Amino acid sequence: MSEQANFYAGLRHNLEQLREQGLYKPERVLASRQGAEVTGDDGRTLINMCANNYLGLSGQEWVAQAAIDATEQYGYGLSSVRFICGTQTIHKQLERAISQFLGTEDTILYAAAFDANGGVFEPLFDENDAIISDALNHASIIDGIRLCKAARFRYAHNDMADLETQLKAASDKRHKVIVTDGVFSMDGTIAQLDKIVALAEQYGALVLIDECHASGFMGPTGRGTHEHHGVLGKIDIITGTLGKALGGAMGGFTSGRKEVIDTLRQKSRPYLFSNTLAPGIAGASLAVLRKLSESTELRDRLHENTAYFRREIERIGFTIKPGTHPVVPVMLFEAPVAQKFAARMYELGVLLSGFFYPVVPMGQARVRVQLSAAHTREQLDTVLAAFERAGTELGILKV
Repeated sequence: MSEQANFYAGLRHNLEQLREQGLYKPERVLASRQGAEVTGDDGRTLINMCANNYLGLSGQEWVAQAAIDATEQYGYGLSSVRFICGTQTIHKQLERAISQFLGTEDTILYAAAFDANGGVFEPLFDENDAIISDALNHASIIDGIRLCKAARFRYAHNDMADLETQLKAASDKRHKVIVTDGVFSMDGTIAQLDKIVALAEQYGALVLIDECHASGFMGPTGRGTHEHHGVLGKIDIITGTLGKALGGAMGGFTSGRKEVIDTLRQKSRPYLFSNTLAPGIAGASLAVLRKLSESTELRDRLHENTAYFRREIERIGFTIKPGTHPVVPVMLFEAPVAQKFAARMYELGVLLSGFFYPVVPMGQARVRVQLSAAHTREQLDTVLAAFERAGTELGILKV
């Protein structure tokens, strides 16, 4: 067998092992817009409980129309990067709108939030500096840190005592930056930003937060985790996405002080070497930010749905991760059980995904429910009934 044949045979073997271990991740194909209800490629209508569509905006007609309007005015794309000939007035308008929404001085747009995290560390920090990162930070943060020469310190998840220990260990470094998700997407855990900011001030550190699962609905007016914890104006760098609550398409951003953002414009490789965000996405995102600045209705409805579902799913008898965030991990512990449960829920008309190692730690498999402002109480009751039926059939719930 040739070396080339060995390569492909090895891949097939590894994939088959994933299937046998119950770790293979299938993809569900939709034949409709994203929304509280979706249509599968088999023609079935499903209640969707696994999208990051927190405010229910992804399939809204007015959001799509804003994208169409911007596309008609500015075209389909720029065929270029920003510093050559790829910046339009709509991109500058969106950057100003994000800055105003978050309470920062300036913002830079990226093609994806993964790029924002991948491109933020290397231009700002070097071997004289220290990055102190939560152990469960998103993969994009981990990859971004790997590209940087700064010393790396990791503190136990959401553990403020260990964070202080790591700050002390990094005391000889020139600049120190504490890095954390604002909300951790697998568990729905909200970072203790008030305590993190206090430690940062005590030890002379900067704070960087990833707000992908917070922007638009966390805090009294939806500004994010920093508003939720009362530390608006005290976060140095914020990264986030336009692809979840803020419309649901794609695109990311980094927001902060002007000198930070200008440095990224000059040196951040994902920004310098990626095409400009499509004008249609920029236009729709602008419309979303205007809507959220006018009313907290969607945010309020989302949190009402979240409180109701969390209360009722525990009443039925399922184990969930505690919290208040619309990410609700329903713990099933073993990967094959999570796979079977998600498949049975699909048969019962509910779209869910199982999560298991390596996405979550071994023995911590779950289905992750994600609430949306678009869900009706009737839909949630239907989902809860399906949970109870599937849980009973699979022996998860004690009869």
